[in-house]
Amino acid sequence: MAVNQDYPMTKHKLEELREELAHKEQAEKPALAARLKAAIEMGDLSENAEYHSAKEDQGFLEGRIQELKNIIRGAIIIEESDGSNGGSQLVQLGSRVTVIEQGEGSPETYLIVGQVEANPLEGKISNESPVGLALFGRMVGDVVRVAAPAGEMVFKITQIA
Repeated sequence: MAVNQDYPMTKHKLEELREELAHKEQAEKPALAARLKAAIEMGDLSENAEYHSAKEDQGFLEGRIQELKNIIRGAIIIEESDGSNGGSQLVQLGSRVTVIEQGEGSPETYLIVGQVEANPLEGKISNESPVGLALFGRMVGDVVRVAAPAGEMVFKITQIA
C-alpha cells in the first residue's frame, strides 16, 4: 500500500487497526525479539534454522507494522448511513444498498466501504470492486451491469439506506 494514500473506513475499522498495531508493537515484537535472542545464543547462525525463521518473521512483522501505520495515517472516516433521508440519495461510501440480481429472487444488501475494510462474506464491498464501482453514484430504481468471470451480472437497486 502506498505512502500518503487515503483509506476510507468506518470508525470501527480504524479502531480495529489501531488495536492490531498496538498488539503487534507491544506483544508480538518483544516476543519475537526474545526468540531472536535465544536463537543467537545457540551459536553458529549459518546453520541455525530457528534464527533464520525468526529473522523472516521479523521482516513480515515489521512490514505489517509499517503498513498499519500508513493506513492509520491515511484514514478518512466514513459514516454509515442511518437511512434517515428516505432512500432518495445516491450510493456513496457508507451507504447500505439493497439490490436484486436479475434471475435471482432474494435481495442482497451491501455496505459500501473502502478497500481496507472490504469483506464480502460480511456484506461489505469496496467502492473499488466491480460491483462497488457499478453501484457508486447510482439511485434507487437504477439497473447496473457488472462484468464477472462467469458472465455479466445485472442488479436493480431497490433501496439505499
